[in-house]
Formats: sequence, structure tokens, C-alpha cells
Amino acid sequence: MLYVLAIIAWGLSAANATDIYQAQLSNGTLLFTDSPTSDGFVPVYLDQKPLPSRTKVNTRTFPLLDTWDDEILSASVRYGVPAELIKAVIVAESGANPNALSPVGAMGLMQLMPGTAKDLGVTDAWDPLQNIDGGTRYLKMLLGRFPNLRHAVAGYNAGPHNVTKHGGIPPFKETQRYVRRVLDVYDFFCMTRPVVPEDVPLEDVPYP
Repeated sequence: MLYVLAIIAWGLSAANATDIYQAQLSNGTLLFTDSPTSDGFVPVYLDQKPLPSRTKVNTRTFPLLDTWDDEILSASVRYGVPAELIKAVIVAESGANPNALSPVGAMGLMQLMPGTAKDLGVTDAWDPLQNIDGGTRYLKMLLGRFPNLRHAVAGYNAGPHNVTKHGGIPPFKETQRYVRRVLDVYDFFCMTRPVVPEDVPLEDVPYP
């Protein structure tokens, strides 16, 4: 049988496209998406990216770790999303590498898929400022949809449809690991390594 491959965008897709799902129509057409909207889709690709633990979050492991703090702070103020949460997502998604490209095409610091970037009005997902702005707006949308922080973070990884479908964190090992690591790094940033303006030495910042 001849299969026709079709890539389908269902509204705002998962920002990093960790999971890719496939469904087959009655005529043999195969549909692929990162945010399925029906029960007929099954996972066919899992992007098993390494997720850092807090013990490895430093400038030795990630040389560009603090490079984008001013841009992160600006986005935090614009959209009311904690700067430490934005940075934790950036570390998990790209290791703070603005040139990161996933096997399925997610781009930049916050790993925006082309369709997601377009829906967010991001014209150049490789531009760190636009990428951080778009990814932060996506986080803001998820936080508005899911007041539970764990659910919002899960939505960034697996797509909001999957969080709604499963009534919380989806039963995907990758997503469950992603949520644990992001929140662990988020807590680490809040308590030990807060995001500060470039001209403020880290040692001068009072910790909680």
C-alpha cells in the first residue's frame, strides 16, 4: 500500500516537540503531529534529550548559562513569568545554546517549532531575543491554562492537549522526567542562583 505522509499542525503545538504521534486514516494516509487532538494518535518518536540535574547547572557545564539573563529578565517583566522558570526551561530545552536544533526541527534557546514560532509572531526563531520572548509568551499561556505549575511545565513538553486529556502530567516517562528536572532546576535558581541583571554581581544578591 502507498502511504502518503502529511504533517499536521493543530493550533499551537508543543514548543519543543518532544513527542511525535502518528495516526493512519482509512485511505492509508499517515498523519504526524506533536500535539494530537484525538485518541487515534500513537507515539512514534521520542526525543530523549538529556536533562541536567541541579548539580551540573553551572558555567563549566553550560558556558552560555548566564549570557541571556538580561533578556530573560525583560521577558519576565513583560509577561509576569518568573525569570528563574524561564531560565530553567531554557537549560532543559537547549542548555542555553541559541543554535540548538532538535531532530524534529525545534529551534533555539526555548526550542520553538516552526509552526509554534509562526503562531507566536516570532519571525526569526534563531534570534535569542525573539526566541525568549516567544517561549515566555507560550509559558504564560500555559500557566493561564493550567494554574498548577507542574501541569504547565508538562504542557511545554508534551503539549497542552495531552495535559488536558490525562487530567495532569501525561504518563510519558520523558515528560515526567522533564517536569521533575525543570522544577528542580527552577528551585535551584530561586534559592541559590537567581537571575540578576548583568551589572549586579551574583555574590551581592541576598538569598532567601
